[in-house]
Amino acid sequence: MVYGELHRLARRYMRGEHRALTFQATALVNEAYLRLVDVARVRWQDRAHFFAVAAQLMRRILVESARARGRKKRGGSVARVKLDESIDAAPLRSRSLIALDDALEAMAQFDPRKARVVELRFFGGLSVEETAEVLKISPQSVMRDWRLARAWLTEEMLR
Repeated sequence: MVYGELHRLARRYMRGEHRALTFQATALVNEAYLRLVDVARVRWQDRAHFFAVAAQLMRRILVESARARGRKKRGGSVARVKLDESIDAAPLRSRSLIALDDALEAMAQFDPRKARVVELRFFGGLSVEETAEVLKISPQSVMRDWRLARAWLTEEMLR
């Protein structure tokens, strides 16, 4: 039942990725599914929770793949990526995906909720209301966190 939605998310991730990327959308969905099957301990709260976990897994898979390619290539400067409401508006190249992941990890150290909001909105494609539901906060808090997190990440990635 969820395959079509997972495939749509994967296609959004893959759009704008480097042509040498070893994953295709179907392969990304399949790899995420295999990892989801391993997550037996998770108590799925609702549909939004499932897709939030699936988005996080797909992000991890793509970052792992990008890091592996980066180790092979050795070097190169980090490309900048502009954060926007939609993943479609920000083509993610391997290096910029790694830079965004690194910046999100740094943010999570001092403000895990804002990092989670970015992950759910940017990578998961969840709406403000769906993000609020997953995090059990108000939509206004989601928007406030989203705005502040985007500004901080943009500055962090420009360094």
